[in-house]
Amino acid sequence: MPFLTSPVLPAGTFARAGQPTLPTGDGLLLRPWTPEDAPVVHDVFQDPVMHQWHARAAESESEAAGWIEEWRAAWAADREAQWAVADADTGRPVGRVALREVRFEDGAAEVAYWTAPAARGRGVASRATAALVHWAFEDTGFHRLELLHSVHNGASCRVATRTGFALEGTKRSSGLHADGWHDMHLHARVRGD
Repeated sequence: MPFLTSPVLPAGTFARAGQPTLPTGDGLLLRPWTPEDAPVVHDVFQDPVMHQWHARAAESESEAAGWIEEWRAAWAADREAQWAVADADTGRPVGRVALREVRFEDGAAEVAYWTAPAARGRGVASRATAALVHWAFEDTGFHRLELLHSVHNGASCRVATRTGFALEGTKRSSGLHADGWHDMHLHARVRGD
């Protein structure tokens, strides 16, 4: 059965080009992850705050290296886009920003992020998310970006609102965390907002 609409973005949107490095213009750089970043990722995932809001833990640097390999392969396979948010001067990662749940046919994806403990409170997640949103809408042609977080995660809610993601509603009992099921806020931005 034929579709009545054309895909918003063609298959191969990520894979046909190398993953770009995106400057935020204010001291941060979104860059592809490298194997050398594994110790930083492992370190970040030892933080209790990460355990509170994320479903995974990294038990070793080699496990973190495997995640990085998965993230790099996901770009080539058009599944998702993961960037290290790095200090522009040192290149050291201070966070992560990503497009997950990518649906090229709809021009839609989910934005995700985290920040290393030492970098929290400095606007890292907001600045990285703003740069990612600009790239996704203006340079790539996505139509809609969504952002989900636990209703108990006030810091993530502040990042969403600061970066122009409107609160659209609450998805009841839709996020499984270590302490059980959480209601999740659904925020979104549409190209042109």
